[in-house]
Amino acid sequence: MPQNQYRVKPGDTLLRIADSHNQSVNELKQINQLNSNIIYVGQMLRIPSATDYPSYTVQPGDTLLSISDRFQIPVQEVKELNQLPSNLIYVGQHLDIPESRSMRIDYTVKAGDSLYQIAVNNNTTPKSIKTLNDLTSDDLSIGQTLKIPVYTEVVVKADRANVRTGPGKGYNIIAQMRTGAKLAVEGIRGNWYKVQLYDGTNGWISDSLVTFNAYGDELPVSRIIGYYTLEEGPSLPSSYKSFVSNRSALSQLALFLFRISESNPTTIEKFGKFSDREIEKLVQLAHDQNIKIMPVVHNLLYKKGDTEPSKKVVQTLVSSEENRRAFALNLVKLIEKYNFDGVDIDIEDVYIEDADKLTLLYQTIGEELHKKGYFFSASVPSRASDELVNPFSDPFNYAEIGKAVDQFIVMLYNEFGWPGSPAGPAVTAGWMKKVMTYAKTRIPPEKLVSAISVFGFDFNLDTDKSTYVTYDMAMKLKKKHNAEVQFDEERQTPFFRYKDEEGNQHEVWFENEQSIEAKIRLANELGVQGVALWRLGMEDPAIWNMINDKIIVERTE
Repeated sequence: MPQNQYRVKPGDTLLRIADSHNQSVNELKQINQLNSNIIYVGQMLRIPSATDYPSYTVQPGDTLLSISDRFQIPVQEVKELNQLPSNLIYVGQHLDIPESRSMRIDYTVKAGDSLYQIAVNNNTTPKSIKTLNDLTSDDLSIGQTLKIPVYTEVVVKADRANVRTGPGKGYNIIAQMRTGAKLAVEGIRGNWYKVQLYDGTNGWISDSLVTFNAYGDELPVSRIIGYYTLEEGPSLPSSYKSFVSNRSALSQLALFLFRISESNPTTIEKFGKFSDREIEKLVQLAHDQNIKIMPVVHNLLYKKGDTEPSKKVVQTLVSSEENRRAFALNLVKLIEKYNFDGVDIDIEDVYIEDADKLTLLYQTIGEELHKKGYFFSASVPSRASDELVNPFSDPFNYAEIGKAVDQFIVMLYNEFGWPGSPAGPAVTAGWMKKVMTYAKTRIPPEKLVSAISVFGFDFNLDTDKSTYVTYDMAMKLKKKHNAEVQFDEERQTPFFRYKDEEGNQHEVWFENEQSIEAKIRLANELGVQGVALWRLGMEDPAIWNMINDKIIVERTE
């Protein structure tokens, strides 16, 4: 295994060694299975190299197969990387995890196989296998190679299509879809498909109303979440037009329209000016296309440029079981008032001393939402290790919060673009890979989503200041200054340079169709569910054709 060795010298500390090798103390402790920071002169320490791998600590109930499934890696690769002579592992053991990647799923027919049994064993349907392999009958031959579908959907072709409680017209209607709605298929009975709805429940739809599609691994299957906001200024339009025009490319819509009340943090207030009727319209537009819709409830922007009010709001909210429970119950009321499918909690500024109580808040919310069958999502600041190195993300216990939620959105921005930051993208491919690889060691990948930017920054290299830019703003700057766009292959992000009227040098990093596709594909390679886009209305319009043509947009939980 690629690695470096370091022999401890007199005067060394674990922190000093970690710093000198650009590693964290926790990474060194994990890879060397150290229970404390104590080291001794002459001790040989393994130092992760650029080609080393993330570590996973075996938990009670784990098997090598369950760990391999979690990280989408063949058992044999895990064994070879960790030099395991057998499949036996023990609680507390540290295992290196190879990079996950998309694997083509093929099956070779054996004696006694049937199409039905192969489908059951691979969690798909016989029709899906037949469709993907262009089979005209159920007959199979020994040695025949079959591609196994990874995702099956139906797309509504009628103007309106009823979804019922059972496979027949005599069953009650529970939802009505409009043309273009996509529904994941979970089973087939006669001429009816069992499908999953936006609220996580199941229904049945007639095959006469839909087109049936089965997909292998040729294209990424990805959850695409769009954050929705009101207009933020003349050059920052609302998300409405983008959402309505591109519903076919979205799995979920997250409305950044609600905030924890500063005057009474157990309650929720509207964030911005809008009517209940406007929200009801958005819910209908989402549900017509089988899109899950939920409010984002946050603790931000009470006072411009000051995070203290945000921290104090959270401090009061988490201070007691009574407050935490009251807030969770108010979230339920919010969901039921507007017919939302769940909620996304976006808490970002927290005192480190409130970390444990913050975890209790997520657990309480999870309890109350799950009693009612509502979806619980959390948008959480990014971190790349357990080590406490960033006051912004330190209060968030990934493992414990991950247990409480159904969906864990890691907000990868802003890697660059913070006050005093050097020039660079809001999210690089390298940062995304590092953070999500760490997150997978704490949270099951089927809960994980990467939140990426569709915006960028214009960096004034002479004044060390930066300004927010949408794709449209970036293109206007490019045209005005006749700049040439380049693409950074390592960061997977475009940029250009120009000189302003005062002679200052600028560097503009932004996102376009190419960079968004690269990050959706990276999410797929990492084995996480997909991406969340901050935010609709600021993106390169070309991303939507790209998503519709090159990505399978999933509609499941």
